[in-house]
This record gives sequence, structure tokens and C-alpha cells, in this order.
Amino acid sequence: QAQLAESGGGLVQAGGSLRLSCAASGRILSSYAMGWFRQAPGKEREIVASINWSGTWTEYVDSVKGRFTTSRDNAKNEAYLQMNSLRPEDTGVYYCATAGNSDHGDPTLFEHEYDLWGHGTRVTVTS
Repeated sequence: QAQLAESGGGLVQAGGSLRLSCAASGRILSSYAMGWFRQAPGKEREIVASINWSGTWTEYVDSVKGRFTTSRDNAKNEAYLQMNSLRPEDTGVYYCATAGNSDHGDPTLFEHEYDLWGHGTRVTVTS
């Protein structure tokens, strides 16, 4: 059974950095675009970043552009989200997901194109 597992969350002060990892089992990530989502307390889940199957094309929502970077290592079957200059509003549970419904493995910011999510890792940014 395919599974994704996030790690790397934690507590950090505003302005700090964290690097999240997403490891896959039962699914070869190189066949899919990947995305990172977050859900803040009391809010809907939102996508923050996406990367194409080969790692050559990334997309970000405006709120994280210039601060977050997503990457992947298909040889390790892993994806990553480097988060810099963190803000309290970045607090939430972060999820990785595979875009099984995306054409050609292109990055996508549309949630309906994702078909598999991990269980999430919590990020808390204090002011």
C-alpha cells in the first residue's frame, strides 16, 4: 500500500528555518509531481508549493514565494520543503502529496489533482 511520511516539523522562532522531508513507500515518486500543503488551526487545508516529476519546475503560492523552496531526490524517493524566514502565520500541519491526476507530471496548485497524502508534520512558529 502506498504511503507518504513527512518529518522535520517542530517549534521555531519567527525568522527561523525548518526543512521538511517526505519519504514514500509503495509508490515511485519520479512518476508524479509532488505538492506541499498546510492546514492552520481553524482553517482549510491549502497548497503552498508544487514540483514537477523531475525537479526542474516549481510553483509556489504568493505567501511563501522567496521564502520556501521545494526539491526532490528521486533516487531516494523523497521530496523536501525548505522553509526560511518563517512567520507565525506559517504555523500549521504540513502535508506532502503526490499529484496522481496531474498531466505529464507537471506541478499543480490545484488540490483535486492530488491523490495521496501523508499524515502530516506539525510546524509551530512563535513570535
